[in-house]
Amino acid sequence: MPGENLSRDEARERAALLSVDGYDVSLDLRSAVGDQAGDGPRTFRSVTTIRFRCNEPGATSFADLIAPSVTAVSLNGRDLDPGEVFDGSRIALEDLAADNELVVDAQCAYSRTGEGMHRFVDPEDGEVYLYTQYEPADSRRVFANFEQPDLKAPYRFEVRAPEGWTVWSNGAGTLTDGVWRFAETKPISTYITCVVAGPYHYVTDSYSRVLEDGSTLEIPLGALCRKGLAPYFDSDDVFLVTKQGLDFFHEHFDYPYPFGKYDQAFVPEYNLGAMENPGLVTFREEFIFRGKVTKASYEGRANVILHEMAHMWFGDLVTMVWWDDLWLKESFADFMGTFANVGATRFKDAWITFANRRKAWAYRADQLPSTHPITADIRDLQDAKLNFDGITYAKGASVLKQLVAYVGQDAFLEGARRYFKRHAYGNTRLGDLLSVLEETSGRDMGAWARSWLQTAGVNSLTPQVLLSREGLVDELAVVQEAAESHPELRPHRVAVGLYRRTPEGALERYARAEVDVDGPRTVVVELAGAEAPELVLVNDDDLTYCKTRFDAGSLETLKSGLGSVSDPLARALCWSALWNMTRDALLPARDFVELVTRFAGRESDIGVLQMLHAWADSAVTFYAAPDWRPHGAALLAECAERELLERAEPGSEHQLAWARFFARTAEDAGGFDMLRGLLDGTTTVPGLEVDQELRWAFLEPLVVHGLAGEKELEAELARDDTASGKRHQVRCLAARPSAAVKAQGWAQVVESDALSNALAEATIAGWGQPVQRELLAPYTEKYFAALTRIWGDRSIQIAMNIVSGLFPSLQDSEATLDAADAWLAAHEDAAPALRRLVLEGRDDLARTLRGQACDAQAVNQG
Repeated sequence: MPGENLSRDEARERAALLSVDGYDVSLDLRSAVGDQAGDGPRTFRSVTTIRFRCNEPGATSFADLIAPSVTAVSLNGRDLDPGEVFDGSRIALEDLAADNELVVDAQCAYSRTGEGMHRFVDPEDGEVYLYTQYEPADSRRVFANFEQPDLKAPYRFEVRAPEGWTVWSNGAGTLTDGVWRFAETKPISTYITCVVAGPYHYVTDSYSRVLEDGSTLEIPLGALCRKGLAPYFDSDDVFLVTKQGLDFFHEHFDYPYPFGKYDQAFVPEYNLGAMENPGLVTFREEFIFRGKVTKASYEGRANVILHEMAHMWFGDLVTMVWWDDLWLKESFADFMGTFANVGATRFKDAWITFANRRKAWAYRADQLPSTHPITADIRDLQDAKLNFDGITYAKGASVLKQLVAYVGQDAFLEGARRYFKRHAYGNTRLGDLLSVLEETSGRDMGAWARSWLQTAGVNSLTPQVLLSREGLVDELAVVQEAAESHPELRPHRVAVGLYRRTPEGALERYARAEVDVDGPRTVVVELAGAEAPELVLVNDDDLTYCKTRFDAGSLETLKSGLGSVSDPLARALCWSALWNMTRDALLPARDFVELVTRFAGRESDIGVLQMLHAWADSAVTFYAAPDWRPHGAALLAECAERELLERAEPGSEHQLAWARFFARTAEDAGGFDMLRGLLDGTTTVPGLEVDQELRWAFLEPLVVHGLAGEKELEAELARDDTASGKRHQVRCLAARPSAAVKAQGWAQVVESDALSNALAEATIAGWGQPVQRELLAPYTEKYFAALTRIWGDRSIQIAMNIVSGLFPSLQDSEATLDAADAWLAAHEDAAPALRRLVLEGRDDLARTLRGQACDAQAVNQG
């Protein structure tokens, strides 16, 4: 990795020197099939012609390429010695002319890490599938280029592929004389070019729209997946959401979709959720559901489809200059995904999911020592890779939601329309967006940007209620606090809701005031004189980005009646606030677990319910005092069994969610016997269909507890001999409670690079089981000893997966904290990105210990 980095300063210098007129890229992918010659990596031929200008003739620069070998390099007709100009990641370019043509003939390597040209062999039928994934800087693994977002250019691709394959790229393609040739693209950045090739199952549709000038916009639609997933591929729903999204964005953006066709490829072993390549969006194939899933899964898929579609404008049409302004595409796409989901599709409650799930990701990221402003300081590509995080996505989207409330929806959308028209096919910085918003809203955006975009950290808002002798609200104030490390107090537009019980027992809002909170204390004069509330909810309706706290009376109300909050969004906000309090060691973990066991069964929103299951599991695993942990686990298991067998409606998605939670929490003989019975058919639950995905969910806990092993996993794989089944089997194999198994899993991931990215990820997921803490204890020392080697030897994506996934978070002791501190102290010169990951793991561990102390103190005080 060290030789593959690119600094911001280098990118600025190159952008000031060069401008690119176009690329011709020819790839020969016929080597993807058949036997491999030699012992080296499997390679393909890549020939690239770049036409570019230099405004300082005679100057020196470089092109980017990561490849095992370069056959030939020609600059302006003169042959260069590849051994002299190519160092493994860069091609030196000297004595440039005003107009230049660079031709590079290279042997590039197929990837097994999901970076560059990924090659996947389907274990079900032996078919080979290829796709590319580049963000932020892996197109240089496939063709020579200038790998930075502000050197945009049009591209012409041609691809030779094995007979019988289909090839897709950003533009429309035709097959002539064995060569796939693709229409030239509009000017786009390197990282959003794309090639997908193989015997994919392909379905087509079309979209049309009459534009304001009377012309008709026709967009060919396509959707593709592996042949083995074709029986499960609900392409009709994918196309439905796609068309709804195109309608929505055309209505709101007033800029026709600019990239011709719109294909969506669901590909195997994908590292991300999806990628916004114009004309050819790629998704992880797990969005094709092999078994029954809840509405939340369909909503999540729709949100990702719409997120990537928003990128066609925010990111592809208009692109940030450098990764500092990554938020100019990701924050907007994250906000627009939910905005469009609510406005255009059947998922009208998507803002509830956003409040409960996406913001939880943001709150965690914003409290880590690695937190950063939304407009971040990105020094190089390694920084950029790590900044695809909860701040850039979910906090940024939350801030944009606040911005819409601040400037008004009409002004916000008009600003977007001017932004697209003014900067189409160009690159922008923060100031370019702020200027159009100032034009459309009449507001000074400078102060807002400084508070919200250029500072880090999350504020807490707590209500203070004073009652009169008559029992009315004498004064209600909102107190704003900030962490000592990030003391900025921001302006918030919030709604404050007052709730009390109705005669029927429901907690309902009876008064609401919308107010600008600014500074440490803001009095909400509009609520003076209101009847005394039982619950005060700051940030009702989720207008701003903050951690909501409760006064003592409201907290007691929630402990006894959280399930009675009738509004689903308000209830989701209460759950989110209580979880943040648990993570912040302000609420004992056992109290949160008790709330879940009492009220989760009454949760109507399936996405919130599934989030509660995850949070409750984490509360017991990490934040509960160790001596109470077994009791907490038993409470969750009892709750899951009760809800599954007694309360969940047969055949409902709630029943499915509780069945999965029951499998995760099973911890006694009765629970394990029930799982065995569900697997062999001797036990049934009315309405519950045990499909293949659910079978794996039921089998895994038996494996974790040593009640099933390799034989049973081989039998299950025989039932499900697919790529998905293989990932399940690998995860379960690593989960077996054996010292030898743990040693084998460690060796496969840390000491070897033989596993593909997906199988390495599955091994890591199965290896670290909370009930196997003692088996994992010997690996703390090994982990810290291996870090620098891992970072130096592996690609950055795989290194990130290992460093984060194997951090010894289950060894929750001061000794582990000391070991992390010792490594950090001894490796001050380590790569900043590596140090960041270790710091994040260390901070999570410290938070765990604080939570456990809070939980233990609750017992002592009781």
